[in-house]
Amino acid sequence: MWYQGLIDDLNSMKDEKKAAEMSRYMRNKFPFLGVSRPERKLLYKKYHKNLEENIDWDFVQLCFILKEREYQYLGIDYLNEQKSYLRVEDLPRIHSLIVRKSWWDSVDGFPRIVGAITKSNSSAKDTMLEWSIDDNFWVRRVAIIHQLLFKENTDVALLETIIVNNLGSKEFFINKAIGWMLRDYSKTNRDWVTNFIDKYINRLDKLSIREGSKYLNK
Repeated sequence: MWYQGLIDDLNSMKDEKKAAEMSRYMRNKFPFLGVSRPERKLLYKKYHKNLEENIDWDFVQLCFILKEREYQYLGIDYLNEQKSYLRVEDLPRIHSLIVRKSWWDSVDGFPRIVGAITKSNSSAKDTMLEWSIDDNFWVRRVAIIHQLLFKENTDVALLETIIVNNLGSKEFFINKAIGWMLRDYSKTNRDWVTNFIDKYINRLDKLSIREGSKYLNK
């Protein structure tokens, strides 16, 4: 297994003081090793040359089985690194990862992964529509922001439908995601976002409007 050394090396970097601090920052939802992102990235580079041109799902699953939070980050970093090898057929697996040990710090690593799939295969857009009405709001959040940084390649019809499917939500992370997506796209298509907010002004949450309008008044 190419990754055993990576797992062992990461575990050897455990720092209990930092681990306690990192856990408190995440409201003590998860235990940590105490390894910072820069340290983790540097370690990952050491094993990068061993990556094959595929997705090692055994490694990814292991990362989500191990209890310390850095392992989940490692699995997400790996998928982002290998996202060109992902296929539409992998979306159910990704869905299962999103809903495991869910919090914003892990969930927000998935939009680029999912976005890479929708860019390469338009049939994945149907799955995004399904995700936009999923019972799990973290899955809906990924659907909302999976087109972040798509700029002129943004599918606005898809974006509108996904957002409309989530209007009226009282969930902070959903309304924040809507505002985040609108704000990002406003840098590319100011008029579309302005018209969208005007069209749905009575249904959009105040948080979404505030976030989405950030660059419209400049």
